[in-house]
Amino acid sequence: MKKSFSILLLLFSSFLSAQGKPVETVYFEFDKFTLDDNQIQTIVDFMKNLDTTKVESIQIYGYCDDRGANDYNFELSKNRVITVQNILTENGFNKNKIVIIEGKGRVIVQKDMVENLSETRSKNRRVDLFIVKKNSFGNGIYNSFQEKHKVGDRIYLENILFPLGSSALTEQSKKELDKIVLLLQQQKTLEFEIRGHVCCTPSYFQDAIDKETRERKLSLNRAKNVYRYLMNKGINSLRMHYVGSGNKFPLGQGEALDRRVEFLILKI
Repeated sequence: MKKSFSILLLLFSSFLSAQGKPVETVYFEFDKFTLDDNQIQTIVDFMKNLDTTKVESIQIYGYCDDRGANDYNFELSKNRVITVQNILTENGFNKNKIVIIEGKGRVIVQKDMVENLSETRSKNRRVDLFIVKKNSFGNGIYNSFQEKHKVGDRIYLENILFPLGSSALTEQSKKELDKIVLLLQQQKTLEFEIRGHVCCTPSYFQDAIDKETRERKLSLNRAKNVYRYLMNKGINSLRMHYVGSGNKFPLGQGEALDRRVEFLILKI
């Protein structure tokens, strides 16, 4: 039993390392989604010490301890995230830089393997804040269209993300695509490939199941829906094509950013 728990702990630690360490964490009382004054001050101090000129975006994830029903705890963890988001924006942080707010629900623990269960639970009633630094995704990878690109550049948009298991474009994604339409109308010679991606699938599957079509073509359908939207907005179909990349290219910045599409520049 101890050996199995050690393996699980190692796997969980590896996941956290892949995602990156949170830059700040605040803690909540049991069954609450409001923060006391000390925890609010922690967020305010975090903002004061943050060099926003070097920050591309912030991701916020909320958690609960292992007590209570799953659905209830997902809602509670989401409300905790919203609380932190509101404190950030009320204190002047740019809302557009908060790109992911996600409640993760319960953190399950092996009660018989934890020495101090009460302390462990208190640490699981939390919200983690992650920052994405500018130019942190590697050479030639951008999260916005630039004035000048070169062939081979990859662009992903933080506002074109998909719900888990879905290929449907959100209203936020459509607004972002409308901005891209204007850019593509200005850069008329630009040709590109639209690549769809998925997260959270076993390595022995190349793609995930699209809950809208029931086909294991989720990444392809995400790219296709972006392609169709751009085409319906007047972008010449000869300038673009679409492919599904499955789960082969994770960014290593959290699951939500892997439920994305990218634009690969093919011709300037």
